[in-house]
Amino acid sequence: MQKFAELILDAKSEKENEVKEKLKEFEMNGKLDSDGKFVELCFCILVANSNLERTKSIWEKINEGFLYLDRGEISRRLKRHGYRFYNVRAQFIVEARDKKDDIEKCFRTMKEDEARNWLKENIRGLGWKESSHFLRNLGYRNFGILDTHVVSIMHKHGLVDHIPKSLSSRKIYFSLEKKLKEISKILDISMAELDFYMFYLDSGKLPKK
Repeated sequence: MQKFAELILDAKSEKENEVKEKLKEFEMNGKLDSDGKFVELCFCILVANSNLERTKSIWEKINEGFLYLDRGEISRRLKRHGYRFYNVRAQFIVEARDKKDDIEKCFRTMKEDEARNWLKENIRGLGWKESSHFLRNLGYRNFGILDTHVVSIMHKHGLVDHIPKSLSSRKIYFSLEKKLKEISKILDISMAELDFYMFYLDSGKLPKK
């Protein structure tokens, strides 16, 4: 734990200003209208099990097209740009678009934990990680974006005994997230900041989305 904390603090000393700027950008996303939030949601649907930077590039090419293109055209464009899961994710996006007003309502009426639960249960293509990612990208700072890379870092530094085969279980996901929340509290940084610094430790760069 001590060694890991020192590494996070080292990363913070190098990248704190860049991280704070990125978090301000995400806070601005939280002020987007329902269409803008939906386009952000599409990124989180697409990035599951996909390379972040490549997905971001593809997502930017379609952008507002997610708001009006039919399923077939979204699928064709995703395929043309080299995205792997073009059929199933196009279907998820069109289904989510039908719930755009409900998504907006969930932000207006629910607390953040309730909003994440609602997203996970009601939007196909969003698991705990993707729901957390979406909320983080809208300025929420209290969730862990747990994927195999993050859990590998946790295992490497002795924060967990083993790497679970799957993170789809609520019990497993929340147990791992709890460990990260303990660390963020000790270091007096938000979960969103901790995620950035862990990404930096893993890749040597900060995530762009």
